[in-house]
Amino acid sequence: MSTSETINTGKEKLDNWLHQKNYFTDVLEKIEQKTGVKRIYQFLGLVGIFALYLVFGYGADLIVTVLGFAYPAYQSVKAVESETKEDDTQWLIYWVVFGVFNIVEFFSDILLSWFPLYFLVKLIFLCWCMAPVSWNGANTLYHKVIKPFVLKHQSQIDKALDKVGEKVDAVAKEAKDAATEAAIRAATESDKKDS
Repeated sequence: MSTSETINTGKEKLDNWLHQKNYFTDVLEKIEQKTGVKRIYQFLGLVGIFALYLVFGYGADLIVTVLGFAYPAYQSVKAVESETKEDDTQWLIYWVVFGVFNIVEFFSDILLSWFPLYFLVKLIFLCWCMAPVSWNGANTLYHKVIKPFVLKHQSQIDKALDKVGEKVDAVAKEAKDAATEAAIRAATESDKKDS
């Protein structure tokens, strides 16, 4: 399929989506009737304004994080409640990639957030990760980067997790023993004061 055919197919799908019956498309239809501007151009204009806001506006980080979380969270709940397993796997892969991305971003955000297009690029990346196509970003990154890394280092990761688990158990036992001892001391001191 050529590039122009791909663009035309995408434009057709977008136009079909914009003609489905819902509140958003009803508003676009009313604007189209009053102004004569086709809804696809209205939508593209809104996308352009939103992109400019992400570059120059306030709170872009929060907006992008919410958008990267809200739709996938909704789809994940639907996937859990559905009978099929494929959609569960798709959204589990998204959340693994989203988590890895957030860890990487934590360390690079100080530098990257100074670039004017950072939040726009981040949103495009997250949209690619959640796109309903087989070659979406989550599948691509999971199968080409994350899965091979985890499989290669699985035994070391498991050993480290076991050590952490043992330390947590030891600390929890010490805390429980200390709390029990403190409670007994407090109770015996209270009994001594009452007598």
